[in-house]
Amino acid sequence: MASKLLLISVFVLDLIAFGLAVAAEQRRSTAKIVEDSEIKYNYCVYDSDIATSYGVGAFFILMASQALIMLASRCFCCGKALNPAGPRAWAVILLILCWLFFLVAEICLLAGSVRNAYHTKYRTIFGQQPPSCETVRKGVFGAGAAFIFLTAIVNKLYYICYSNATENRHDP
Repeated sequence: MASKLLLISVFVLDLIAFGLAVAAEQRRSTAKIVEDSEIKYNYCVYDSDIATSYGVGAFFILMASQALIMLASRCFCCGKALNPAGPRAWAVILLILCWLFFLVAEICLLAGSVRNAYHTKYRTIFGQQPPSCETVRKGVFGAGAAFIFLTAIVNKLYYICYSNATENRHDP
């Protein structure tokens, strides 16, 4: 029963993180160059910064999801030895993939959030090159969402294999 409750809780957290990452991709900051003819310079004006909040929210919710799975399985390194059979081998492989996908998702979310929050502050005088209004590239939060999806699948498979390996454990 506790396993089902854990898997449902982690699924809900992963679903929320995925939704926030997709929302962040849809609401990335955009910028436009505005000319101030009175003072004679150009500057960047950015719209909403909500994607940064969505990205950071997805980052922390995914981290909580990963922490729940790792605490429940004792990160595979603590506790009694597991039965040396198929479920343990799959659990090891899935643990490595789970951490790999998790780290890539977290890097995408963090990099996208930091980049989205960065707004160029300089201005240029008329006649010079217009300012470069930096924005996050399209697809950064989308990549984070894709890796959240992969993490969600793999961490549940990992926990199921780990649970199967603990049920088949040989206690000395």
